[in-house]
Amino acid sequence: MQAVIMAGGKGTRLTSVTKEQIPKPMVRIGKKPILEYQINTLKENKITDIWIITGPLHEIIEDYFGDGSKWGVRIHYFIEQQAMGTGGALFFLKQELKNDFFLLFGDIFFDIDLKRMIEFHRRRQASITLFAHPNSHPADSDLVILDEEQRVNHILRKNEPRIEYYKNMVNGGIYCFHVCVLDSILKAGYLDLEKELIFPRIQTHQDVFGYISPEYVKDIGTPKRLQTAEEEWESGLVKGKNLGRKQKCIFVDRDGTLNRYVGLLADPEALELEEQVPDAVKLAHKKGYLVIVITNQPVIARNLCSLKELEKIHNRLEVLLGEQGAYVDAIKFCPHHPDKGYPEERTEYKIFCHCRKPEIGLIEEAAAEFHIDLSNSYMIGDTTTDIRTGKNAGLKTVLVQTGVAGKDGKYSDKPDRIARNLLEAVKMIE
Repeated sequence: MQAVIMAGGKGTRLTSVTKEQIPKPMVRIGKKPILEYQINTLKENKITDIWIITGPLHEIIEDYFGDGSKWGVRIHYFIEQQAMGTGGALFFLKQELKNDFFLLFGDIFFDIDLKRMIEFHRRRQASITLFAHPNSHPADSDLVILDEEQRVNHILRKNEPRIEYYKNMVNGGIYCFHVCVLDSILKAGYLDLEKELIFPRIQTHQDVFGYISPEYVKDIGTPKRLQTAEEEWESGLVKGKNLGRKQKCIFVDRDGTLNRYVGLLADPEALELEEQVPDAVKLAHKKGYLVIVITNQPVIARNLCSLKELEKIHNRLEVLLGEQGAYVDAIKFCPHHPDKGYPEERTEYKIFCHCRKPEIGLIEEAAAEFHIDLSNSYMIGDTTTDIRTGKNAGLKTVLVQTGVAGKDGKYSDKPDRIARNLLEAVKMIE
């Protein structure tokens, strides 16, 4: 595998840090430049042939890294004599790059299991795979619109009008390319990577995919984000989120736990967050936990709303969280209901299944997808069904006194702890 790092940006938003004396990728977190962390992560994933695209102050990068032998990699340089956009330099590397290669932006601080991403890329036979993830500021990020197979249908730029409710899934700035894509770069010059290379490929070939991951990826393009990244590095959060390592997770119920219980929720406008939920979700992430929603949604089986309408409900949930700097890592739902006899019910969903709580199919699915250690994870909910689900999956359990507050009476299982609300529950967890 090869990698290309775009390290030629001026970093005008970081002038207070760079003082225009160093390139942006040489800004330090701890004792190392951002670029060094990137190279170390590439090496850990056995990607050792690296091209660095540089621009102004290029000699600082070259003097520091040399040929890369100190880091166990081989580094080549291409110097942009004039600004060539986010993709113009690729024209000159067409003969140097073989098969699949990673393309990274030099101001991205990350620690991810790239092997998983390349496996996804090859399994999908993709020409381009981009790293997609939820983040704490979706309103000013590029949104990735994916279909059920994780094919990219559109990338909504941050300065474009937003649909009313959208899924918090953003472009992380890490790509896996097949070299065939470079055939469309016919001449040297300025090139916008997304607008002139990726967007046309989405429209004409439909072989661009989004690799969804909760791993740590952060644009450190502003002093505030740089400071946050340094704090998260020092806390161990950055390394802990790498999916090569076992994850701990808080599985959380939806209705009555995250949002106010209103019975069978079929209208997006009826969804309102419980108090302090964004703070609870942010605290869970700060403590190093994934936050994954596990919810039964019999509204589908009873034909009270469609899958598309349920998607809008979940999008509203993500928008409301995002507006307060919070996000969930995934939402997994069961559309089935075993009891028949409801008017206008959808018989194809009237089945016994392994995904409806208190069955644990959705939890097992999430555990496999995100490398979760269930013995070190939790289930939080407002019903005895949630507590039974947690027990069945080998999770620690917390009952919250919002929603129905455990008064559904379906099961006799006792929770490990009881909390007033989700925030208090997360505070109890170490």
